[in-house]
Amino acid sequence: MLSLRLILRSSASVAMGLACAAALAAPEPWYYWRSQIDGKRLCAQTSPGAGWTRDSAAFEGPGCQPRRRVIVVPMR
Repeated sequence: MLSLRLILRSSASVAMGLACAAALAAPEPWYYWRSQIDGKRLCAQTSPGAGWTRDSAAFEGPGCQPRRRVIVVPMR
């Protein structure tokens, strides 16, 4: 009975640790990918498959859009 409690506590600790790590994970960046066959471009987070090469730097915004810049103008 004691070993079962120890196993349950250990597995609960591991589960909580994994949940915390998942909560802190950042989203995958977006890239433009170029087809090696016809030269078309595609926006995706991961490679569409064989025959595609990454064609841009990483975008932090969704859908290959740059992150919006917020400008705060102080009131006088």
